Amino acid sequence: MSQMNRRRALQLLAALGTTGLVAGCGTDDEGESAAAGSPIKIGLVAPNRGSGKTIGEDIVNGFELYLAAHGQRLGGHPVTLVKADEGDSAKTGQAAVNDLLKQGVLALTGVVNPTVMSGIRDIVEEARVPLIGSNASPVSLQSVVYIWRTSYVLDEPGRALGAYLKQRLPASSRVVIIAPEGSLDVVQGFRQGFGVDDPRLAGGPVWTGAAGNPGENSYASDIRKALNRKPTAIFCHFSGTAAIQFIRQLRRTHPAYTGPIYAPGFLTEGTVLDELRGVLADGADAMLPGPIHTVSNYSADLNNNANRVFASAYRKTFNVSPSTYAMASYDAAQVLDKAIRIAGAEPNPQQVNLALGKIGQIDSPRGVWQFNQPRTPQQRWYLRTVQFDGRLLSNVMINEIATLG
Repeated sequence: MSQMNRRRALQLLAALGTTGLVAGCGTDDEGESAAAGSPIKIGLVAPNRGSGKTIGEDIVNGFELYLAAHGQRLGGHPVTLVKADEGDSAKTGQAAVNDLLKQGVLALTGVVNPTVMSGIRDIVEEARVPLIGSNASPVSLQSVVYIWRTSYVLDEPGRALGAYLKQRLPASSRVVIIAPEGSLDVVQGFRQGFGVDDPRLAGGPVWTGAAGNPGENSYASDIRKALNRKPTAIFCHFSGTAAIQFIRQLRRTHPAYTGPIYAPGFLTEGTVLDELRGVLADGADAMLPGPIHTVSNYSADLNNNANRVFASAYRKTFNVSPSTYAMASYDAAQVLDKAIRIAGAEPNPQQVNLALGKIGQIDSPRGVWQFNQPRTPQQRWYLRTVQFDGRLLSNVMINEIATLG
């Protein structure tokens, strides 16, 4: 739990030096050459072990990339980034936040697990220290004053995809929903967008267990149950290791199924595609059980200036394409940069929180967005498809399908 070390900062700056990231992302650097503001601490909460570790690493990388591009300053103030492990439960998340608050942080960011976000809500609100969450955003998190999110509400990807498919799937389609227990927000969003009583839904959702660290056969019986309904399309919700196992077991359990798979972007986000290529080594064409289409608020191939420079710098620094997790954390830093500058020379948490409501539009790698009244983004949603780029799997943007928030 410390400020980014010198070697790490130099590595990031070396990558950024050839990209013009500061200018390219349109950040307001007015006053940057003026006298430095007082030092501040920002607390970053993310898991550094367990099933959420990879997402946690992306969140740290995105925030640190922004800091490196801006001289380790936010709003003109030198920043110490203090990290805490959120763990995998409300209790461990509460301990992490309490530890950061004791260290006098000006603001908090991060948080991967929705259970952790719900568990720390009262602590954050009572402390009156703003939290700019960059991932977890459960539907139940409402009527908050000090919690903002740069990701999205968990039902939104399902709502966007459901509404899109409702207009495009033939009347003869049969869609089966399969997802782990605990995915209620995502599944309800899809059913709301598609139509709860739409006859093309082939029965109720098939709920699976073992969302965190599933074994080699954890999903086999549930997959058979789902495919016994003779679907022409599948909607699912898995991420990380669970996503890899689901796709692998779907292909192994029922190789004859070649229909499309639709899902929120979690299914193919981060390192999932690279790991799938190594795990399913039967040859490129045979690897996927069918076309995989995902919906996300971000795609690394978006053609806008902010994304071109961000994605280039991220790839150069970390040797991978940026994920939506990294992008949302990068934006969390950008949001804090703007708010702290508005708050003035000697900002306190309450002033920063008030300033967050005044920052207006964010020129983001995902496209321009802004906070809505519930303190979540009003933003675009994109349909992507999984394609091979040589021997590498990639998420390729097809088109914009909705604006929500």
